[in-house]
Amino acid sequence: MPDATALNQATAMIEKAGGRPIEALESLAVRRPSDDPLLRSAMHIRSTLVITDNAVAVHQHRLHALTRPGHVPAFYDLERITSSAANLRVAQAESRTSLQAISHVIEAREAAATADRAPAVRLAQAAVARSGHAPRALGQSPDQPDPSAAVGPSVAGLGPHR
Repeated sequence: MPDATALNQATAMIEKAGGRPIEALESLAVRRPSDDPLLRSAMHIRSTLVITDNAVAVHQHRLHALTRPGHVPAFYDLERITSSAANLRVAQAESRTSLQAISHVIEAREAAATADRAPAVRLAQAAVARSGHAPRALGQSPDQPDPSAAVGPSVAGLGPHR
């Protein structure tokens, strides 16, 4: 994806994280914003990226027109070339910043989803530990003791006490 725009990269990241096409995710973010506020945030950042991506295209087009092959720029064109180049750099930096912000929002969304599942896992582990019924190996009957269970102190280390 070396020639993909920042907008295309953001769209791909959001679609991958949401598991749906961008149009469906946009609709979800607008209709039910409280269901997934981080998705809404990513979509909002993407909407600003649309504007920035357009600015990048405009500045690139203007710069290419001013510096086209065979064209000798006039003295007054030098200021426009410099200005267009600086504006292009700013727009590209804004695009990268927006792309990075979307990446951070998606990471936060995944971390929040993982954190929501973590208490259930810990509760299940605590319930198994409290019950004293550790899971048995397949094929092991309930009458057989668990081979990993501690039996007690070794008899070989005990000698006559005086």
